[in-house]
Amino acid sequence: MTYSIVARDPETGELGVAVQSHWFSVGAIVPWALPGVGAVATQANAEVSYGPRALELMQRGAGSHEALEQLLAEDPGAAGRQVAVIDSAGQVAVHTGDACMAHAGHVTADGVSCQANIMTSERVWPAMLEAFVSAEGTLTRRLLASLDAGERAGGDLRGRQSAAVLVVPASGEPWEEVISLRVEDHPDPLPELHRLVALHDAYRFASRADALVNEGRHDEAADAYRQAAELAPENDELRFWAGLAYAQAGDLDTGARLVSEAIGQHAGWRELLDRLQPDVAPSAAAVRDRLISAAPGVSSGTVSPPPA
Repeated sequence: MTYSIVARDPETGELGVAVQSHWFSVGAIVPWALPGVGAVATQANAEVSYGPRALELMQRGAGSHEALEQLLAEDPGAAGRQVAVIDSAGQVAVHTGDACMAHAGHVTADGVSCQANIMTSERVWPAMLEAFVSAEGTLTRRLLASLDAGERAGGDLRGRQSAAVLVVPASGEPWEEVISLRVEDHPDPLPELHRLVALHDAYRFASRADALVNEGRHDEAADAYRQAAELAPENDELRFWAGLAYAQAGDLDTGARLVSEAIGQHAGWRELLDRLQPDVAPSAAAVRDRLISAAPGVSSGTVSPPPA
């Protein structure tokens, strides 16, 4: 009841899964991945244990084919399963059981498998593969391009409800992830997943900025905060910190305007501005003074934001 893709990026070694379905919270069922081990999509009459068990087998040295063959041999319900497994070397093993409901099928290429069941037509999974192979950018973006193509080709016969993307690094601890996002229940989950991925990218810069602040590298942090806000200009939190960043870089007018706009979206940013200490935000005092001067006669704790 789902279409999905598993893939390995040959340049970075990242492993990923992306999926869309007309089923609630598909991200809790289908996608599984571990850094340096592999990735799994388990769907149709989904047996969730295929995910962690296949990863465990590959962690112990099995390749994707060996892992999948063992799980299918032990499963009396294998005819109703659709499962794709990719290992750290990019070897793909995939199974579409005879009892999977039409239209159902899969297609593979070097380091990638696309699979689907209960689709509107048999065009879905070939369109997904073609889009992935021709797409550019990060593995995450290419996975999303594949889902988009599946939807354009007709997608799930029942419609759409949830989507997810999971990408892990080529090596690292079991909990490490490049990205892990889910849309649990939404009338148009793919555009929502795209929005969340963009916001995730923005917050990566914000997290980098926070780390730089902790190291006292405020000028570098300011640049990272600005980049974050440029990727998500509608986000009040990123706008607030970008405003302080512009002020830190010497553009107090722009900085005060952005902070004022953030306060206009949520008044709590005004109180936070008062709480910030110089070691955290050296420009906060200057921005605070500029906002006060824009609203003369009002105390610093209650000043309203000036017009944008």
